[in-house]
Amino acid sequence: MSEQSVSGKAFDQGLLRRLLGYVKPYRLRFAGALGLTIFLAVLAPVRPWLVQMGLDQYVAFGDVAGLRTIVLSIFGILLMESIIMYRNTYLTNWLGQSIIRDIREQVFRHILSLKLTYFDRTPIGTLQTRTINDVETLNDVFTSGLVRILGDLLQLTAILVVMLWLNWKLTLVTLITLPLMIVSTIIFKNKVKVAFTTVRKAVSDMNAFLQEHITGMPIVHIFNREDEEARRFDEVNNKYNDANIKSVLYYSIYFPVMEIIIALSIGLLVWYGAGNVLDGEVTAGQLVAFIMYTQMFFRPLRQLADQFNTLQLGMVSAERIFKILDTDEFIPNTGTETSFDESNQGVSITFENVWFAYIKEDWVLKDVSFHLEPGDKLALVGSTGSGKSTIINLISRFYDIQKGRILINGKDAKSYELDTLRALCGVVLQDVFLFSGSVHDNITLNNDALPREQVVTAAKQVGADAFINRLPDGYEYNVRERGATLSLGQRQLIAFARVMTYNPRVLVLDEATANIDTESEEVIQQAVDTVMAGRTSIIIAHRLSTIQKADKILVLSKGEIVETGNHEELLEKQGAYFQLHQMQFAS
Repeated sequence: MSEQSVSGKAFDQGLLRRLLGYVKPYRLRFAGALGLTIFLAVLAPVRPWLVQMGLDQYVAFGDVAGLRTIVLSIFGILLMESIIMYRNTYLTNWLGQSIIRDIREQVFRHILSLKLTYFDRTPIGTLQTRTINDVETLNDVFTSGLVRILGDLLQLTAILVVMLWLNWKLTLVTLITLPLMIVSTIIFKNKVKVAFTTVRKAVSDMNAFLQEHITGMPIVHIFNREDEEARRFDEVNNKYNDANIKSVLYYSIYFPVMEIIIALSIGLLVWYGAGNVLDGEVTAGQLVAFIMYTQMFFRPLRQLADQFNTLQLGMVSAERIFKILDTDEFIPNTGTETSFDESNQGVSITFENVWFAYIKEDWVLKDVSFHLEPGDKLALVGSTGSGKSTIINLISRFYDIQKGRILINGKDAKSYELDTLRALCGVVLQDVFLFSGSVHDNITLNNDALPREQVVTAAKQVGADAFINRLPDGYEYNVRERGATLSLGQRQLIAFARVMTYNPRVLVLDEATANIDTESEEVIQQAVDTVMAGRTSIIIAHRLSTIQKADKILVLSKGEIVETGNHEELLEKQGAYFQLHQMQFAS
C-alpha cells in the first residue's frame, strides 16, 4: 500500500478497536481522564449562568452582598476548572506516552523477528519513520483526538441545552451563522487532511534519503557526487517544505474566517438582543450570558476540525504501523531441538539437492549438494554472485530453501529452534559492523553474562588485545557509530574477538581478511588456525592463498558446483580452479 493510498478514516471501527486495545493496561487512568473530561464539559455552562444571575438579581437591585457571593462563586469555578484541566491534561498526555512506548516496543520487536527478505526490499528510512514518526502521531490520538473530541462534543451539547432553556429565540439568532462555520470546517478538514498526508509521505522520503546517503557517504565523496546529491536532497526537502507551507496556508485562512463568523454571530446577537432588552423581553444578564455562550459554543466547534484531522492522521499512522505488525514474513520457528551432539566440537553439515531463489524462481543456488564432517574446513570459490554467501545464510536459516534439505548433525535444520541454530555459527564478514559504544560492548554485544576474562582471552587469541590496550580507555573506548574512529584492520580484529568470545561450533569467514594488512593478517591467521581446530569451518575468499589448507574446495559458477576437491586435486584437473589460480599467480 502506498503512502498516498491510505485514507485514514477518522472513525474506522476496526482500527479504533485495535488501538483501544492498548488502553487495557491503563484502563483506570483512561477512565479517570474520561471522567474529568465529562466533568469539565458539564461545568462549562455554569460561569455564564452565574454572570447572568449576578447582573439580573444583584446588580440590577444594588445587592452588593449577593454580588460578592456570585463573584466568589465564579472565582471558585475558575479555580476548580484550572485544577481539573491541569490534571486532565497531564493524565491524557501520560496515557498517550505510555501507550506509544508500548506500541514502539512491539513494533521494534516485530521488526527484529522479520526475515531478511523483508529488509531487502524495504528502505530503512521508511521503517525509521514508522517506528518513530508514525508512532509519535498516535500520541495525538489519545491526547488531542478521542478524549478531546468527546469532551468538546459534550461541551457543545451542554451549552446548547442551557441556551435553549434560557431563551430559544436568542439561541436561534446565535446559530444563524452555524451553516457557514460547518461548510468552512468541512472544506478546511478535507484540505488539511490531504496536506498532512503529503507531509507524512515527504517525511518518509526524507528519512529514507538521509539514511541511505549518510550510510553511503564514502561513495558520494569517492565519486565527487556531493553537488549532485545536495541538489537531489534540495528536491526532497523542497517537497517537504511545500507540503508544510500548504498546511500552514490552510490554517492561516481557516482561523481568521472562523473569527469573522464568530464576530458576525455576536453582532447579530447584540443587534437582536439589545432591541429585546429595551422591550423588556430579554434581560441584560441573559444578553451578556449569551455572548459568553456564543464564544464558548463556537470555540470547540472550531477546534473539532483540527481534532478530526489529528484523528485521521492517527488512523493513517495506525494503518501503516499495523501493516508492519501484520507482516508475517518471518522464518517459522517450529523446531524442537535445543542442542547438538556434544561428542564433537564441530558439527556435520549436509546440503542435499538444495535449490534457492530470493525472488520466485530466479535461482541463486541450483541443485547444490555437499557434505562436511565435524572439524572439516570447506572453502567456497567463485565469481561474485555465484552463491557463496547465500550458502552461509542458509545454514543459519536467514532464508528458507525452496527445494532440497539442509542437515545439521544428520537432522533437518528446520528441526532446530532458531536460537539454537543461529548460535551454531560465528561469522566474520568483510564489511564489519560495529555499534556505537565501547570495545567491550561490541565484542560481547552487550551480553552481561560473558565474563571480562573471556573477552580479554578471546582478544588475545586474535591479536586484538595489544591495540585495544593502546586505546585511550582500553576496552571501554567508545568506537562511535560503525567504528568510525578505528581502522579497517582494527574493526576486523574486534569482529574476530567477538566470534571467539561466543565460541561457536561453526566458524564462517566471508572475505574476513580482505581488508587486513599483511602484518595483521599474519597475526589473525595464526589465531584462526588455532580456533579452527576441531570446529567445522567455512571460508569464502577470492585470494586463493588463504584457502590452500582447506579439506574441501567447492568452485561455484552461477549457483552450481562446477568442481570439488582439495587444492592439489583441483590444480591437477586444470579446470576452473586451475584457471583462477593461474590468473592470481601468473606473475
